[in-house]
Amino acid sequence: MNGINTIRAVFLNSQRDALIILDQTLLPNEVKYLSLSTPEEIFQAICELKVRGAPAIGIAAAYGLCVVLRNFPGDSFEEFYNEFIRIKSLFASSRPTAVNLFWALERLDARVLRDRWKPLANIKEALYEEAAAIASEDEEVCRQIGEHALTLLRDGWGILTHCNAGTIATTRYGTALAPIHIGTQKGYRFTVYADESRPLLQGARLTTWELTAAGIDVVLICDNMASIVMKQGKVQAAIVGCDRVAANGDAANKIGTSGVAILARHYEIPFYVAAPISTIDMNCATGDDIIIEERPSEEITEKWYKKRMAPEGIRVYNPAFDVTDHELISAIVTEKGIIYPPYNEQLPLVAGRN
Repeated sequence: MNGINTIRAVFLNSQRDALIILDQTLLPNEVKYLSLSTPEEIFQAICELKVRGAPAIGIAAAYGLCVVLRNFPGDSFEEFYNEFIRIKSLFASSRPTAVNLFWALERLDARVLRDRWKPLANIKEALYEEAAAIASEDEEVCRQIGEHALTLLRDGWGILTHCNAGTIATTRYGTALAPIHIGTQKGYRFTVYADESRPLLQGARLTTWELTAAGIDVVLICDNMASIVMKQGKVQAAIVGCDRVAANGDAANKIGTSGVAILARHYEIPFYVAAPISTIDMNCATGDDIIIEERPSEEITEKWYKKRMAPEGIRVYNPAFDVTDHELISAIVTEKGIIYPPYNEQLPLVAGRN
């Protein structure tokens, strides 16, 4: 097992009274874990991308609810549930695009209501069980995505990826990086071209750190270099993660992903989206219905620089995501298998809905 897979991005401490996260804003320069126990701390950590990646966000919110409600006093279910809803709503407001966040919160909500006639001590324990199940299932989901996606790749290929959909964005393995990790363990040799991924630089800071630690050949490129590496024949496939898949197959991912898909189509390179079933939102008809998070302007103008890189007062548009049209996606890889077009027919079947 490569060393990177021993790193956990989000988990509980041994006393189960604190959420432990790897502070990803400090990478690659410092590996530091934070101990969080209040709603405000957990909310802020998600907002500031100290914990990030759609699956990891959902797990953090689920564990966070358990930690915050652990010492809720009294034995009134109504008062307990009111507090549950308050914290759930707070966490849900932290990041609007990633559907896993809402999926995990709703799953805990359903568990609370299912056990509402039990003593509060039992309900609290049930919440821990449900959150732990979400985390455990995520590891298996990522492994299965990796195995399926690996069948689409070949030894020696150059693979382009955007943002970070790896081990530190999930419980283990990642989504888009899962076939890279699993393939490497099986003896495959890949060269990964990692877009820097503006404006938060997850590719430059996180993907390169993760893959280097795993002993995988990785080349960092600026976002506007994707075209030339494709034209030069260095890339044989592109694979990305996603934060939400609409019912028609449109997929939201880190800003710049749709540009990669357009380039891949031009150069006749397959473009794959790695998506757990939990990211498929059958209530979202098309990508036009996906709420796109906008981030602070400072992330572009000054966050990564010693001095400002843009004039004071300049107007900035900083969407965190864009939506890749389903027509540009060669296949969507889920834990249940590989989905090919037409997505509006296949996604409902895979998502378990008719």
